[in-house]
Amino acid sequence: MDLKNSSALPHITVATVVEKASKFLLVREKANGQIVYNQPAGHLKCGESLTTAALRETFEETTWRIKITSLLGIYNYLSAANGVTYVRHCFIAEPIWQEPEAKLDSDILDAVWLSIDEIIQKTAELRSPLVLTVLKDYVAGNSYPLSVIRDS
Repeated sequence: MDLKNSSALPHITVATVVEKASKFLLVREKANGQIVYNQPAGHLKCGESLTTAALRETFEETTWRIKITSLLGIYNYLSAANGVTYVRHCFIAEPIWQEPEAKLDSDILDAVWLSIDEIIQKTAELRSPLVLTVLKDYVAGNSYPLSVIRDS
């Protein structure tokens, strides 16, 4: 492996599954020249904890403040679109409040609440198969305590 080539290294990412009234918080965003749907998600910054990154990314992409309640799972995904391996740490969270005056990240068109059926109907518009995979795990009841994560 060429350690000088950062694209050869896995990208550490976070995402949140946020449910309210049987609908899930997703973002509609521009990615690789297309408009797609995704959970609020993004990259871990150096020195940042996984949960802090998930809180930050969810707010930046949706303007929602959330409370993380548990870990849904860790997902290893090789993107066919760019050849990058993503290691997604997906959290379950509750919506607390929205800050309507806050601005969304530049690549985010808007934040939307969709039912699982509406999301399934948009399968071709999902950023990756992980969007549905994590939702299926959530519906199946997968959940792990936050204590399994150790930040130093």
